[in-house]
Amino acid sequence: MTGRAYYLTTLGDWQRHAARFSNSHFIVLDSTKGAPPSEQPSATNAGAKILVLIEADEGVHLSLDDDPVFEPLPHPLAQKPISPAAQAALEHHGVPTGATTFDASEAVRRIHPLLRHRVF
Repeated sequence: MTGRAYYLTTLGDWQRHAARFSNSHFIVLDSTKGAPPSEQPSATNAGAKILVLIEADEGVHLSLDDDPVFEPLPHPLAQKPISPAAQAALEHHGVPTGATTFDASEAVRRIHPLLRHRVF
């Protein structure tokens, strides 16, 4: 059985594990607003910070939860705020302090609609 979870990680770390995912979608986070274009994160920079929605089996999610380069966000329906580090990474996308994962997914759906939390 597969499940979905949101994580903060880097593009390179996502690429290391991507073959194990059933599906995944991500956005590159712009944490360097105002920096010259040559220093802006891009989809070709392995160190670029990303927000990723990963669909995978439970074993994959458990291994990602144990990997220190993947920061799991709380379940979208839990009324738990995201970490201060996650909020800081997502603030340029309109995610306020105290936001939940559901709030964050609603904010970033304008950039990537498939990142919106959905229940089938």
